Amino acid sequence: MEIEDCAISLRNLYKVFGPDPAEGMEMISRGDTKDEILESTGNTVGVQDASFDVEPQEIFIVMGLSGSGKSTLLRCVIRLIEPTDGQIYLDGDNVTDMDGGQLRQLRREKTGMVFQQFALFPHRKVIDNVAYGLEIQGVSRQERYRLSEEMLDTVGLSGWEDYYPSNLSGGMQQRVGLARALVHDPSIMLLDEPFSALDPLIRRDMQRELLDLQKRLNKTMLFITHDLDEALRLGDRIAIMNEGEIVQIGTAKQIVTEPADDYVASFVQDIDRAKILTARDVATAEVPMLSQQDSVSSAWQKLSQTDAFCVVVTDDQRRLLGMVYSHDIRANMDNGTVSLEPLPVHEIESVSSERSVEDLFPLLGANSHPLAVTDSDGRLAGVADASSLVNGLVKGEERQTVASQ
Repeated sequence: MEIEDCAISLRNLYKVFGPDPAEGMEMISRGDTKDEILESTGNTVGVQDASFDVEPQEIFIVMGLSGSGKSTLLRCVIRLIEPTDGQIYLDGDNVTDMDGGQLRQLRREKTGMVFQQFALFPHRKVIDNVAYGLEIQGVSRQERYRLSEEMLDTVGLSGWEDYYPSNLSGGMQQRVGLARALVHDPSIMLLDEPFSALDPLIRRDMQRELLDLQKRLNKTMLFITHDLDEALRLGDRIAIMNEGEIVQIGTAKQIVTEPADDYVASFVQDIDRAKILTARDVATAEVPMLSQQDSVSSAWQKLSQTDAFCVVVTDDQRRLLGMVYSHDIRANMDNGTVSLEPLPVHEIESVSSERSVEDLFPLLGANSHPLAVTDSDGRLAGVADASSLVNGLVKGEERQTVASQ
């Protein structure tokens, strides 16, 4: 993507901590390792040559183990930590060239940030915590309260305006943090492990609520986490960091089925691929798919090459009509019927091509018939049966094994 089309764009970003970052950068250019740089100079390489583009309204996840550099990278984006080298652009504006006043305006108006520790003011009521940023901007009390009440309603905390943070559960406190970050309507949200301090059940609820919020508000989100399940559930795309470097960027499916190296492979080895792969990925069953205008003889020829007991039939626009049983095809061949159109078409269950494989197993378990896989326009994209589901999962495991060798 061109920089001006990106919500967030990082170009060759570096952050070196220590007494002489320039010396550290020189050693990096010579190919020295992080350990060698630390031992020789006392400098620590936090982020090394990080580059990526985030599309508008995308949830982009940066994940890695503790110390991988992901939180440092996030803070460099709005220069809470000053980068050592590289370029940062938000909505096409060069953040690395901004002066102090421009940075303050950027942080107040364009971005919202949510932290792992809720960072609420304990002496302020909920409404005043949410309204704090607007207060700093000089918004009138009446207006900032109006906007804060609307945002509290959006995050499900209407009625809690006059309570203090100590009266709220962890999940509720983080909703206040979300409301505070969203109340000034930023285009970009920066979230640094916002749910990691919550217990597992509340954490999952907050993940679901974040996705619900995103459907309504359509923000660009740069989300930091060390939890792969969280990354796979939330991310449109995921960047994996290791030792300050980004080692792979891809969709959840790409990360799980095509790991770039051993480090990524070790992350995803225990992930249930049935939750990641979709109906489209496994719609390869040996069930013939024909148009209603195709000939009976053609249908019989295709059936004779498989073990299928039916063909799946569409109209001339490839919209699903149903299935025709093999015995009806055989009987009409003997009667001299030319096309499939007069034959009885029986209902077949259809599923969206984006449904997870995990969702398909119960449907197949209750029905010996295959499943028709359709796209968003109702057109037939393929057919799935139990065999194709198992084969799709096995192939995914084989690809991951090969990638890690």
